[in-house]
Amino acid sequence: MTFDIDSIVYDQNGLMPAIVQDERTGDVLMLAYMNKEALQKTVETKEAWFYSRKRQELWNKGATSGNRQIVKRLSLDCDQDTILLQVDPLGPACHTGKITCFNEIVYEETESARGVVHEVADEIKGRRLNPVEGSYTSYLFQEGVDKVLKKIGEESTEVVIGAKNCDKVELLNELADLTYHALVLMELMDISVEDVKGILRGRRSKNVAVRPL
Repeated sequence: MTFDIDSIVYDQNGLMPAIVQDERTGDVLMLAYMNKEALQKTVETKEAWFYSRKRQELWNKGATSGNRQIVKRLSLDCDQDTILLQVDPLGPACHTGKITCFNEIVYEETESARGVVHEVADEIKGRRLNPVEGSYTSYLFQEGVDKVLKKIGEESTEVVIGAKNCDKVELLNELADLTYHALVLMELMDISVEDVKGILRGRRSKNVAVRPL
């Protein structure tokens, strides 16, 4: 889908809010502002450009620090006065060195699980690149694909047993084990979480005739 830059509604200073989100994890990274020129440069270069209200000039995110943001998707809100950038961040978004500019205000002692699959996948990749003695993941990579496939078969059976027993706790644990071993297999076969998500997105499309959701 394309959009008309001239149709965007800017404020009295010619600016609009730009929300930046990690395309993989969904984490909100920062809030900045864009004018028409910054948006044009973002579209042309596929990197995040903003307008600094303090310095009164354009700035390319990460041009100095190296923490650039590769833009994967742009979305306008329904009033066409706010834009969402979904990006692949090449480093922390915040000048303090933190991943995000937002500090969490905790209302409940809960931890966000939005990006946990990516975090586990990254740890698995790390174990493959840098094996650790005594690590189960490193052991699986040492044993190879046949061992991983055997474990996936075992965990799949245990998922079935947990479901047949109507034991939710057992089922949740077995599903977690199955997911972990599937991620190990994906790393062995050079398949990323994004590759799988791409297939799922395709199945959501009404134009996909094969195995739609």
